[in-house]
Amino acid sequence: MAPQRRAGPKAAESGVGSAGTWADRGERRRLSSVRKSRAHQESRRKWLKVAFLVSSAVLLSLLSWSYLVSEDGVAEVLAHYSESLQDRFIEVPCSEDYDSHKRFEGCTPRKCGRGITDTVITREEAERIRSDVRRRIQQTIAQAFGISSSSMYLTKPTFFSRINSTEAKTTHDEYWHPHIDKVTYGSFDYTSLLYLSDYTEDFGGGRFVFMDVGANKTVEPRAGRVSFFTSGSENLHRVEKVRWGTRYAITISFTCNPDHGIEDPVLT
Repeated sequence: MAPQRRAGPKAAESGVGSAGTWADRGERRRLSSVRKSRAHQESRRKWLKVAFLVSSAVLLSLLSWSYLVSEDGVAEVLAHYSESLQDRFIEVPCSEDYDSHKRFEGCTPRKCGRGITDTVITREEAERIRSDVRRRIQQTIAQAFGISSSSMYLTKPTFFSRINSTEAKTTHDEYWHPHIDKVTYGSFDYTSLLYLSDYTEDFGGGRFVFMDVGANKTVEPRAGRVSFFTSGSENLHRVEKVRWGTRYAITISFTCNPDHGIEDPVLT
């Protein structure tokens, strides 16, 4: 009689195979979950990259448009050459540029803006450059911003500018680039310009442009006109290229820090 085979080992083998199958399935599920998680993270990184590139392109487009529109057509003219302005003042939100410098209470700008007037200096006085020009401009700025003129000090550089259509020879001659006075000259808190020649009569181009988001604003120079503004990035600005003739102006700037003050220049 042939001996009977025992089923025990076979059953054991079957149990081992079943356990191995479940383990394989679990590993496959884990790997699938890891792959899905990685794919999700990769997709999220791609979308973030796309969003960053799109937002950067939009910002660059806005800045480029703001730069170019001042050449091809300004959205709003703050002061026409043909106007005779009593007083025009536009308040704008202050930037944070002043926070990185020592503050002088009662002088450092808390009210920011820009103003134009044709009543401080007459055309005749603009031609003669009277010695009290600085004082009168200083008082006008102090009144517009609600501060004491005694807390303001003339600062350098205060300079005379003569601009024509001659090609720039150095980077310093490229006056038409956008800039911020408080960044370029740390001592500046208030900037003023006294124009000594007339737009469209003495020169073409050469308008002063405030570069605001969405709508640039320009000042058309005329002899005796004074334009003034707080010097921070709330008043980013540039000058259009002079196409013909000669544009004359004097930049007179003030600081709140007595350590950066200078004496009145001697006019000869």
